[in-house]
Amino acid sequence: MKTNIGISEQNQKAVSGILSKLLADEYVLYTKTRNYHWNVIGPHFNDLHKFFEGQYESLDASIDEIAERIRSLGSKVPSTLGEFVKTSRLAEHPEKYPDAQTMVQNLLADHEKVIQYLREDVGACDEKYHDAGTQDFLTGLMEEHEKTAWMLRSVLEK
Repeated sequence: MKTNIGISEQNQKAVSGILSKLLADEYVLYTKTRNYHWNVIGPHFNDLHKFFEGQYESLDASIDEIAERIRSLGSKVPSTLGEFVKTSRLAEHPEKYPDAQTMVQNLLADHEKVIQYLREDVGACDEKYHDAGTQDFLTGLMEEHEKTAWMLRSVLEK
């Protein structure tokens, strides 16, 4: 059944493409955060283990919300690991187990990249695609990533 929500079909597809890239980024970041949760070692193990757990749980919730937003625009959701790796703008680091500080630095860098992508996408959803709903949705996600980035930066402060 055709989606009739006041956004042209072309714009719905374009916004779904933006959301699909974001979904892939979030899934790669989720996987990296979960990896670090499992593999962190050192004197701050307990704190970082719990810290990373809270982050991947938040990312998991965001992943579901993004997928549901894509569906609400009438598109199918890319949902395989192959699609996520192919589409994501974030890099994976297979078979690398960095020290705890590097883990935090890597996560901070990825959250900051996602924030930058979201800033661009918020503007496009508003100005180019006239989708206020997705603009608002992405703004909320951006704020969550900004908060996480602040927390990660705080862990790195001397």
